[in-house]
Amino acid sequence: MAEDQKVVLVTGASSGIGKQTAILLAKKGWKVYGTSRSKKKPMSLDDATVSMLVMDVNDDSSVEKAVTEVISECGRIDAVVNNAGFGIAGSIEETSNESAHSQLETNFFGMHRVIREVAKIMRTQGSGTIINVSSIGGVVGLPYQGFYSASKFAVEGYSEALRMELKQFGISVVLIEPGDIATEFTARRKNQISTSSAYKESFNRVMAIVEHDETSGCSPDLVAKTIVKALEKKNPKMRYRVGAFSQKFVCTLKRILPARSIEWILSKYYKV
Repeated sequence: MAEDQKVVLVTGASSGIGKQTAILLAKKGWKVYGTSRSKKKPMSLDDATVSMLVMDVNDDSSVEKAVTEVISECGRIDAVVNNAGFGIAGSIEETSNESAHSQLETNFFGMHRVIREVAKIMRTQGSGTIINVSSIGGVVGLPYQGFYSASKFAVEGYSEALRMELKQFGISVVLIEPGDIATEFTARRKNQISTSSAYKESFNRVMAIVEHDETSGCSPDLVAKTIVKALEKKNPKMRYRVGAFSQKFVCTLKRILPARSIEWILSKYYKV
């Protein structure tokens, strides 16, 4: 790698937002390491390559091993994009403790594992950028995706605190808040509703709207471009929202309208 080439680690880079981000950063001249839970071949592009590492964000030793490999090869990490995650859907009442823990384990604690390993390296360097991929579902609670929203609300508060703590070491922390994006996320969501559930009719009605919005949503390229924009800024903002105007606008309205009004808007839209 060139002496002045920047190094970035992108988690969950085998598909969707993570993959597009890794590819775009490689095309921009970054030395890119993508991660997935199973061994993947490097993504070879016309003029760049994304090196793929095995990393399970739910496993301490797996995270440590992957980060150590990057450091042994490059000696530094200039940025990390915490993108690995998944979604579950179902009524909060009927979601098992095991499923709820699994959602928070990957989406929140998985991110924390990566940051613990990377922050100490960046702190020694005196520079770095941590990008945490949240969601508009981390700003407003989504019906039948309560634990997904809970995991992203946790990412939001954590990132606000982390940004203040790491600023003194020259490290920036940024939140990316996508709305509905057309990726494999929709097909991979774990729907948890029984045929005898009292919520079944309402759940099916809401999730039909959710899945329609997601499959017809923005391209993951738009999110990737936003992440690159944040990484290229000397002093990036705390938050970057990406997606349909209406979805970004409801987040703005939440700051100025009574909670009852936001609940009414979301309830009417999702027909719940």
